[in-house]
Amino acid sequence: MSDLKARFEQAARDVQGLSERPDNDTLLRLYALYKQGSEGDVSGPKPGFFDFVGTAKYEAWAKLKGMPQEQAMQQYIDLVKKLTA
Repeated sequence: MSDLKARFEQAARDVQGLSERPDNDTLLRLYALYKQGSEGDVSGPKPGFFDFVGTAKYEAWAKLKGMPQEQAMQQYIDLVKKLTA
């Protein structure tokens, strides 16, 4: 396993232990970077109109389309570091 992947997985564990819940924009950013880093470009159909949370998550992830997975992993790690500092 690469060092980056190990640090990415550690950041995913660290985020679970945050003492304060981040604001919604930060949560969406974390979600999108995690999905991009772990799965790559957005896939699957966009959630229905009345699934507001699902739609917001989908759109946040879709904005990162084309970003290399390694870059998304690093940005995720950096963001989690800021939140846990």
